[in-house]
Amino acid sequence: MNFLFRLFVLAAGLIFAISAGIAALLMLGIWGVRAVWARLTGQSVSPFIVRVNPRQGFEAMYPRRNEDSRTPRADSVVQAGRKIPDVTDVEPRAPSSP
Repeated sequence: MNFLFRLFVLAAGLIFAISAGIAALLMLGIWGVRAVWARLTGQSVSPFIVRVNPRQGFEAMYPRRNEDSRTPRADSVVQAGRKIPDVTDVEPRAPSSP
């Protein structure tokens, strides 16, 4: 049974590797045809560009304070910009014996 499981995992890995290779070759072929077409028509060949803005992920997770929240009832309970009083040190009490 262990041998059949290993054989199955090997086959799945090979199928995944072959499909990833075919996808990469297909994308390379499409890029090549696009580059040849651009040269034939006299246009400049522009590369594929993926613009990544890391700030966008943080803005999605941590919205700004001035935006309305999805829970309007909670907005009325929490007061924005309220002053928190100073915290004073507390002397610990000696533990009482039972």
